[in-house]
Amino acid sequence: MNWDDTAPPTAEDAALGAPDRLVGADADGEDTAVEAALRPKDLEEFVGQERVREQLDLVLRAARARGATADHVLLSGAPGLGKTTLSMIIAAEMGAPIRITSGPAIQHAGDLAAILSSLQEGEVLFLDEIHRMSRPAEEMLYMAMEDFRVDVIVGKGPGATAIPLELPPFTLVGATTRAGLLPPPLRDRFGFTGHMEFYAPAELQRVIHRSAGLLDVEIEAEGAAEIAGRSRGTPRIANRLLRRVRDYAQVKADGVITREIASQALDVYEVDGRGLDRLDRGVLTALLKLFGGGPVGLSTLAVAVGEERETVEEVAEPFLVREGLLARTPRGRIATPAAWAHLGMAPPQQAGGSGQQGLFGA
Repeated sequence: MNWDDTAPPTAEDAALGAPDRLVGADADGEDTAVEAALRPKDLEEFVGQERVREQLDLVLRAARARGATADHVLLSGAPGLGKTTLSMIIAAEMGAPIRITSGPAIQHAGDLAAILSSLQEGEVLFLDEIHRMSRPAEEMLYMAMEDFRVDVIVGKGPGATAIPLELPPFTLVGATTRAGLLPPPLRDRFGFTGHMEFYAPAELQRVIHRSAGLLDVEIEAEGAAEIAGRSRGTPRIANRLLRRVRDYAQVKADGVITREIASQALDVYEVDGRGLDRLDRGVLTALLKLFGGGPVGLSTLAVAVGEERETVEEVAEPFLVREGLLARTPRGRIATPAAWAHLGMAPPQQAGGSGQQGLFGA
């Protein structure tokens, strides 16, 4: 989050400050603790992301064969897809220690200089949310990545002196949820760039079965499929739902997760068959019932739902758009025919082929 009291809150800050959601992809304290136990330790154990995994395996094997430090790696993709896990696997595969920090924590060039000057040779520096790093620190990172040195400015004004500081070779692993915000000079300095895709249901079932084994939870294949179908293509959400279904199975049943138990548990937690939660359905319901499916402005829609504009735009809309339930148009937000079908409602008839019929067809 933005800790600078003099700076206005960003849309991302508002989204991060939104109430906790069971299907939210951002990690909370409990997620961080559990993920440490469930996190795979090597590339063979890592489930999904086949293309990125294969490419990264070649990069790391070649570096080990040369006895050199691995190239800098940029991982992009939505939260919860395994960027942090892959950074730890990179360190493990290279037999190197890892240092973890984040872009928002580096607000001054001196913050970055302090971290870089304490790195060991071959160490992996994981920089999460790298696109949120301050511009002065970003410019210092250019030279550190390319030449393994930084210039430390001593003094102020005309008497200021730049002292070059040599750095040991290291590997920077940058992670970002918004690769488009990275300036080209920074992107170009990464030797390998991998984009993390959302997981298919079959891949999520493998993740759930693996996690269930580590958590000592008995789960049937149909139960895993039910959880996977509501996990929004994200392993972090799948593991979180698994833990909540485990609680339900222990309290309300014999501890075994079947399809019926999983469905009942997730209904209790208000996660429907497509992974929509209360906020998602609230946005769609307001759009359909109050505004006839739209178009309607974002601010008006947010007021109708009783949420902040940024919460609707940054937290709810991305998944609804990806699922084809909502569309952003120059005239405002509109519901698609799939949204009407999902909520079991019939769209109103549009006169003269205008409105939604004109946008989506009869």
